[in-house]
Amino acid sequence: MTVNVLLILIVLAVALARLRWRRCSYALLASALALLLATGCGPLPIWLLARLQAGYATQAPAWGQRNAIVLLGAGTVRATGGEVEPSLLAYGRISKAAELYRACRQGGRECKVEVSGGDARGLGRPEALVYAGNLQRLGVDAADLLLEPRSMNTWQNAQFSGPLLQAYGADRVLLVSSGYHLRRGLLYFAHFGVHAEAVRADYVDGVRSWLPLSYNFAMADLALHEYAGIARYRVYNAMGWNARATKPGAL
Repeated sequence: MTVNVLLILIVLAVALARLRWRRCSYALLASALALLLATGCGPLPIWLLARLQAGYATQAPAWGQRNAIVLLGAGTVRATGGEVEPSLLAYGRISKAAELYRACRQGGRECKVEVSGGDARGLGRPEALVYAGNLQRLGVDAADLLLEPRSMNTWQNAQFSGPLLQAYGADRVLLVSSGYHLRRGLLYFAHFGVHAEAVRADYVDGVRSWLPLSYNFAMADLALHEYAGIARYRVYNAMGWNARATKPGAL
């Protein structure tokens, strides 16, 4: 996303230079340089990610009698041998969900792990089923897994998880995801009437550098994707394009 903006600014600057609009061309080139340095050297992604991830707990605040740990997917990949596995960003989420489950069960509470994610990449296996195998290897009882294998994105994660949580009758819902993803996840789940408490599985950050790094561009794009999703939700709500909201606490 940020690289595309850079390219557009440079192309426009070249076009304006050929039209002899030199002041506008220099202004666009200066903007491109500022964006290159702010993003590639770290200040922009660090600032964007800090705002997204601040304030989230890494452990459950408290347990209820019937607890649901909702694990949001982060994609799957097909390994060299052909096996479908969780993506790199998914392992922190899976580990945190299993950790919370063990803590809940050790406290003598009833607990389910709801795994939400379909086969968005068309690899032949839904994320929910792939993650479920990893969770069982980490000690989660198969009987305590609630699988939602249809959703293709975070919006559908929230939409399709609601009925499962209602059927289970959870009095405490924990939403487990990467720190950068939680604000959007909470917003979408609240839209469908699910009051959830966020638990951060991992934290990502930019890197300060004297020279622009491709890593910082990737981190900036990661953050901007989340801000765009939040902005799109608010615009769609204002235009009446979102699915009808569920009353808070109805699920």
